[in-house]
Amino acid sequence: MNRRWILSTAVALCVGAILGFALSSMRSNPMQNESGVTSAAPGAADRKVLYWHDPMVPGQKFDKPGKSPFMDMQLVPVYADEVQREGGVRINDSVSQHLGIRLASVVKGVLPTQLRAVGSVAFDERLVELVQARVGGYVTRLYVKAPFESVRRGQPLAEILSPDWLAAQQEYLALLDGEFASIQAIRQAARQRLAVLGVPEATIRAIETDRNTHPTTTVSAPMDGVVSELSVREGSAFTAGAPLFRVSGLTSVWVNAQVPEARISMIPMGSKTIAHATAWPAESFAGRVIALFPEIDPQSRTLTARVQLENDDDKLRPGMFVSLEFIGPQAQPQLLVPSEAVITTGERTVVIVAPQAGGFAVANVTIGPDANGKSTVLSGLTEGQSVVVSGQFLIDSEASLKSTLHRLETEGIARAGEHNASDATTEKSR
Repeated sequence: MNRRWILSTAVALCVGAILGFALSSMRSNPMQNESGVTSAAPGAADRKVLYWHDPMVPGQKFDKPGKSPFMDMQLVPVYADEVQREGGVRINDSVSQHLGIRLASVVKGVLPTQLRAVGSVAFDERLVELVQARVGGYVTRLYVKAPFESVRRGQPLAEILSPDWLAAQQEYLALLDGEFASIQAIRQAARQRLAVLGVPEATIRAIETDRNTHPTTTVSAPMDGVVSELSVREGSAFTAGAPLFRVSGLTSVWVNAQVPEARISMIPMGSKTIAHATAWPAESFAGRVIALFPEIDPQSRTLTARVQLENDDDKLRPGMFVSLEFIGPQAQPQLLVPSEAVITTGERTVVIVAPQAGGFAVANVTIGPDANGKSTVLSGLTEGQSVVVSGQFLIDSEASLKSTLHRLETEGIARAGEHNASDATTEKSR
């Protein structure tokens, strides 16, 4: 009984050892089929290999498999049906749907050249006139007693008493009745002296008509507008050359708007603008760019554009905020792509294109201005090409994953071949 049990146990141990050896051989050589011949990756025999390369150094190509001279790894085969262009990757339709890849076509069109900005209204400095004293004197009466009062051309501003003006009037009056030719020449010189001293023409004519001097002279507004500066008061004295009033016109006003540095090319000199003010929501004011400041603000990276707006009804007042819409010149048709298709890496600007034969590739592009979600393409693409709008980074991940899978697959095949060669050498030695 004991002998039979011992014999059964020995037989069982032998069978277990044989099965364990067989299983160990199968696990260590997964690429070997039932006939003992090592096979390549499924379907690889039907695919044409263009070359082998090291994924870490993709620019170097080899005409046969082997170990990479750059890294401690096996070369990876590149098949003809996978290569679209340098840097391309093929992704089947089901994977593309899972990645949420959307495509758009490169089209030719005209990018809207409209630019919006805001600014504040200011006086048009070209519509400013100073009322200045050419002689010393006193203000006997002031008609405009507060700054920013509206005035009309010829409206009295103040009455001035000046000893120099009075002396010049008396001299001219004394010469009015002279009939000799020499006196007429002196009389003409005296009249010119009154004009040089700043005596208004109306006062000179009154002297000629009334034959009487006028101790005080009325100073009038030279133009329509507002008194933006009032430098004298009633009863005050002034010296020769002192400014008395500053009158600013309102038939046109200025707006200084800050334009981003990248958009300066969209507003050349003379560009038309349309302004809208919150105080007059139903009205628009036409204008044009009359000046571009010569210096960029280093903090905001903007340039100040000066716009002149027509203000015939005096509705726009200094200090108001207005929104400006710049209308640039009509541009020529250019290639356009969705702005979300453009990838800026810091060193270059690229888009991912989808060739007609399938797959994806990277194209270096030069991008121009953008507006309304569209970017102009100056170089790198042609009309009709398809570009990837969404899923670009997932495509890059898929490309990296495929490169890694190729490397792992090749390393597995190489290791299986080395194991088979080692087993064959061992058997021959036996």
